[in-house]
Amino acid sequence: MEERKMTHPVAEADERSPFGRLSAEDFYARHAVSHASSSFVNPRGLRIFTQWWEPLPPARPIATVAVVHGFTGESSWLVQLTAVYLAKHGFAVGALDHQGHGFSDGLVAHIPDIEPVVDDCVTFFDSFRARYPPSLPCFLYAESLGGAIALMIHLREKDGRATRGWDGVVLNGAMCGISPKFKPPWPLEHLLWLAAAIAPTWNIAFTRGSIPDVSFKVEWKRKLALASPRRTVARPRAATALELLRVCREVQGKFEQVTLPMLIVHGADDVVCDPACVEELRRRAASEDKTIRIFPGMWHQIVGEPDENVELVFGEIIEWLKARAVPHTAAEEGKA
Repeated sequence: MEERKMTHPVAEADERSPFGRLSAEDFYARHAVSHASSSFVNPRGLRIFTQWWEPLPPARPIATVAVVHGFTGESSWLVQLTAVYLAKHGFAVGALDHQGHGFSDGLVAHIPDIEPVVDDCVTFFDSFRARYPPSLPCFLYAESLGGAIALMIHLREKDGRATRGWDGVVLNGAMCGISPKFKPPWPLEHLLWLAAAIAPTWNIAFTRGSIPDVSFKVEWKRKLALASPRRTVARPRAATALELLRVCREVQGKFEQVTLPMLIVHGADDVVCDPACVEELRRRAASEDKTIRIFPGMWHQIVGEPDENVELVFGEIIEWLKARAVPHTAAEEGKA
């Protein structure tokens, strides 16, 4: 068999489909990964879509990775390409669609309260990890709003609301703070509470530019992101925008409680999620193992960069994960 370069699968996509000209089944086979999906009904009566990917036998997973997507995103489409990239490098990867996103139920892109979303993540990730030996290392990989959610998942360990910890987290363009270049102009930001009280679901939260336009540097990748039939380009809803700002404040107030090994990757020219806030996270976090890489000239969505930038950043992500997964796995096998 011809050896394939371990490039990020986005290189094979086009502006219409993440799989390019291939069917989904042929795409998975090409990358030697399996795929399955399911769903569960959460306590709010919403059906939440879940899916997972594994390296095909005889390869065995070296660790599990739980993927947390961002606002207006989904676990399919572009995020799925990163999941496949992780799986073909030996990781078992699980992901879900947040309420109102992707194939999950709920009003489109509406998250008036982040806690139930964190609940859904914990529920699925616990069941996903339970499929594998307890000794297998487990990591979180999160993008944008998913970064704040991943930190909140970790912080639940601190107050006893989590039964099992994590071995590390990769934060890609994490939403630890909204960039001043993207926030609603004054005085609209300070009137959000009033708009949320009067019309919580209206798309009236003004931002400086649309998320795809300022997130994806390469034009055809921006078109691909917008080609998803489940992606909205509407402005954030009032109550959702208010909650996202509150989540940033909550997470920022708990930076010192973060003890998880972490790799932070962020574009220096990100005008959606403020790079200064993840630098503050790196400075204040109690983690002994913490690495930050701010990449000059890169935008919010690293996968939306030119291919050479994608390979640089995601190559470092794989190296970081393997450096923490392989020694652990080898030690456990040595005990067997």
